[in-house]
Amino acid sequence: MATANLVDSSGWIEYFTDGPNGGIFADPLSDESRLVVPTVSMYEVFRVVLRERGEDDALRVAALMGRGREIPLSSALALEAARLAHEGQLAMADGIILATARVTGATLWTQDSDFAGIPNVRYVPKSPG
Repeated sequence: MATANLVDSSGWIEYFTDGPNGGIFADPLSDESRLVVPTVSMYEVFRVVLRERGEDDALRVAALMGRGREIPLSSALALEAARLAHEGQLAMADGIILATARVTGATLWTQDSDFAGIPNVRYVPKSPG
């Protein structure tokens, strides 16, 4: 079976705003059958798009994100996220995203430097622009 993909919030936002690295995230985002979406990513992306572009665009983005397999935050996932965040000195949302990738066997796609060097992470540095 093909590996799942998890695009973190920075990747979704880069893609939706046509940022310089947006094309890098196009392939994993377009393969909806392999796409996993942590609920915390839905929160983060919706909030940024709501602030920067308004509710209509935020709802459109949420609908597109909803085409992937949503992974809610269970207590078991929360405990694993806390452990990973503690070990890697990650922020809460980053711990949840990494734990979700691990639990689902997904490759994590990101431009968040906090994930650089972590196994099964496709880290792409942010492009100036």
